[in-house]
Amino acid sequence: MKEALTKAYKEHYAVPQINVNGLIWIEGILLAAEKKNSPIILGTTDKIIDFLGGYEFINQLIHLKAKSLNITIPYYVHLDHGSSVESCYKAIDAGYDSVMYDGSQLPLAENILNTNKVVKYAHESGINTEGEIGAIGGNEDGMEHQIAYASIDDCLEIVSQTHIDSLAPALGSVHGKYKGEPQLGFEVMQELNERLQMPLVLHGASGLSDNDLKRAIQYGHSKINFNTEINIEWSGKMRTILNENPELFNPKTIISPTITTIQSTVENIIDKCGSTNKA
Repeated sequence: MKEALTKAYKEHYAVPQINVNGLIWIEGILLAAEKKNSPIILGTTDKIIDFLGGYEFINQLIHLKAKSLNITIPYYVHLDHGSSVESCYKAIDAGYDSVMYDGSQLPLAENILNTNKVVKYAHESGINTEGEIGAIGGNEDGMEHQIAYASIDDCLEIVSQTHIDSLAPALGSVHGKYKGEPQLGFEVMQELNERLQMPLVLHGASGLSDNDLKRAIQYGHSKINFNTEINIEWSGKMRTILNENPELFNPKTIISPTITTIQSTVENIIDKCGSTNKA
């Protein structure tokens, strides 16, 4: 995955991360990436790992589903917002391709200390690592934070002290729905890109304009995370099916069209990230 993000960084596109919320998300995500000939990242947020069946189960399920669908494009399984050093270790041991340790709510020194532990353990197995500075606003899978913009000095320090492979600097994006217009810190983003020269990660991309996404990519964001956008489209399709067919109860008949909705939404995201035909 590190090679995939480095390639994206050099060629000015982003590899989308789509959060997995169940089996049908895996199918829709993989089918979209295969159709678009795009690399793709399947993210599993630490807070819903138990709901998904555990680290080993979801990792194996993704690989088994990809095999059954004859997926040929490169795909990667990523731990999103690892809430502890131990949870990152578990994901690495389960065979994940990448882990994010989220120490953004801790004092910088403690964030660096814990991130260092994760990086050391991950790199022994050739696993990609991601760290975070500042706080992404909003709510995702039970985690709610106010926006805390990352400082350039803190970003430079965590990169130099930990040797993470990618950095998620909080620069105004939020998880969930945006209230009002997003206010991304593009000036800081541009300076960070010039000084770090490494893949950056943009969380909370659902709801951002195409122009904002393109600008973020030009300023070094090589991995962009999406969740809310897909879930809104999926739930809307489910409501429509049930409201228009109140007597319907066959699960396959109800669920199958929502997989198509997930797929088409991810295809659109892939186009926006510029990763079509980059597999």
